Amino acid sequence: MDLTIHHTFLPHTDPEVSLAFYRDVLGFEVRNDVGYAGMRWITVGPPGGSGTSVVLHPPAADPGVTPDERQTIADMMAKGTYASLVLATADLDSTFAQVQSHDVEVVQEPTDQPYGVRDCALRDPAGNMVRIQELP
Repeated sequence: MDLTIHHTFLPHTDPEVSLAFYRDVLGFEVRNDVGYAGMRWITVGPPGGSGTSVVLHPPAADPGVTPDERQTIADMMAKGTYASLVLATADLDSTFAQVQSHDVEVVQEPTDQPYGVRDCALRDPAGNMVRIQELP
């Protein structure tokens, strides 16, 4: 088989604030922006249009989710335990400095992890954990 990852999904709580984070802080390009029934799906990804895209979606969009489940999702998002994204860079310190120059919630500064990677962590405006690893 020859498979690649095309899209991955992260929930957002405010499309404009999430868009500003992924576009203006992380430097992603907007690939699609679709609204329907008062909700909005925004597809972003690294500049150049190739590779994996991230679809920022409204967590309440699935009609099969019960009100109790919606509350659980909201609670987990607020704690940063519902969804995550791991990005990679050749120069973690420079990337972290650029990201930190914006108003972002830093969870962990660049650190050499005991399991062999160097990374940092921050949260996006919806509470999703974003880790950035340095490529070897």
